[in-house]
Amino acid sequence: MEAHNPLEVDEYDYEGLPPNFTLGYNMLAGAFAGIAVGDTQRKGIEHTVMYPVDLLKTRLQVINPSPGALYSGLTNAFTTITRIEGAQSLWRGMTSVIVGAGPAHAVYFATYEAVKQAMGGNDRSTHHPLAAATSGACATIASDALMNPFDVIKQRMQIHGSTHRTITQCARRVYHNEGLKAFYVSYPTTLCMTVPYTALQFMAYEFVSKVMNPSRAYDPLTHCVAGGLAGGFAAGLTTPLDVIKTLLQTRGTATDAKIRSAKGLWVAASIIKQQYGYGGFFRGWRPRIITAMPSTAICWSSYEMAKAYFSTHSDNLSIL
Repeated sequence: MEAHNPLEVDEYDYEGLPPNFTLGYNMLAGAFAGIAVGDTQRKGIEHTVMYPVDLLKTRLQVINPSPGALYSGLTNAFTTITRIEGAQSLWRGMTSVIVGAGPAHAVYFATYEAVKQAMGGNDRSTHHPLAAATSGACATIASDALMNPFDVIKQRMQIHGSTHRTITQCARRVYHNEGLKAFYVSYPTTLCMTVPYTALQFMAYEFVSKVMNPSRAYDPLTHCVAGGLAGGFAAGLTTPLDVIKTLLQTRGTATDAKIRSAKGLWVAASIIKQQYGYGGFFRGWRPRIITAMPSTAICWSSYEMAKAYFSTHSDNLSIL
């Protein structure tokens, strides 16, 4: 059997990118990555397997759930939901993810490449953890501003007892009952979570990629493995902030007055600490990691494939 070899890109330095590789190409490559994850979700691989795990994570993280939503663990949550609500309920809210994925990833990767290039992160002669971390953080700030409302809608549709049937109905009801601020009350907390999450993910991705593939040539196996490991690593470390985010994004459905009036990270953290102790900050960590690893593996693989394609065909692509 032939040894695994990275695929060479002859025309240009793959990591350095060609001189005419514009912001538009980066946005198109990023959108492709987002749509690849979203499209795979829709077609049954990523979404069929992983989206229900994300719903279980949300259910496990909700503070003071209704009596019908008390679960002892991941397996108990899965069996209870499928038995009482039906298997189809595990996909509630998936449309919100699909609609927001393409635009958010376009902004995400375009920002990442622009900042990384500006900070000299494409120099292959050495490792650039600061450039990778800064690029990831800037990419997250930009993309989360677009994606946060979609995430709020998703979680409102995921929780037990949700009566929302479409994302437009959910958006209208949330806006009517709670105003525009409901879509962004968790944005500061989201950034507090996703900025370190993305910085950790990009640093881990760049490190694992360099160890597995020192030449930095296009190598699908490296991008897939590095992406999955980086996503799982970052997801596990940032679980406490994800629990806080879930409380803020679902507060409008809570019966507890203290939760309904929670207005920020520290107030939400205080409520979680009072209710469950420090262990409460790691509610749902298993499904969070299980969801993150294949998603980031697919996302990075799709993005690097698109970037390699544009690098080798950029002379024939003049539309952007």
